[in-house]
Amino acid sequence: MSKQVLQPKGNFPKASFWKRIAAVFYDFMLCIALVMVVTMLYQQGVLRMIYGSQALQDMAESKMLDIDPVLSTILFISVFAFFAKFWTHGGQTLGMQVWGIRVQNADGSAIDIWQALLRFLIALFSWLPAGLGFWWMLFDKQKRTWSDMYSGSDVVQLPKNIHKK
Repeated sequence: MSKQVLQPKGNFPKASFWKRIAAVFYDFMLCIALVMVVTMLYQQGVLRMIYGSQALQDMAESKMLDIDPVLSTILFISVFAFFAKFWTHGGQTLGMQVWGIRVQNADGSAIDIWQALLRFLIALFSWLPAGLGFWWMLFDKQKRTWSDMYSGSDVVQLPKNIHKK
């Protein structure tokens, strides 16, 4: 399968730490909304059809819905799908579009689904030690986070005039 070459092409500088954090925050807000919608659809749609309204209300009151491995799995897949779709098709999540940054391979092509999965998983673990995996780029000579290093991809700053024609 041939690699999708992203547009615009060019040798772009690495994205700054603060733009990356701003994009992460923007995407985090979108993911909160996604999680809320998926949870509502699952609990009020699927579970209500399976158990009925009264039984679902009783389950909620007895805190049986607090830990639901099926919902957790659905949420994990949903959030990953959000990032994977944007990263593998155009290289930019909505937050990255706002801040003019893009994830790509060194040759300017879009990352593949396995790279997206690696980026996603490593990003999750990067937050655990007080965000060390992201702060790492401030000390790395190539300005890479742990996600960049392990997925073999870069986050670059696009020129400001790419949308003007």
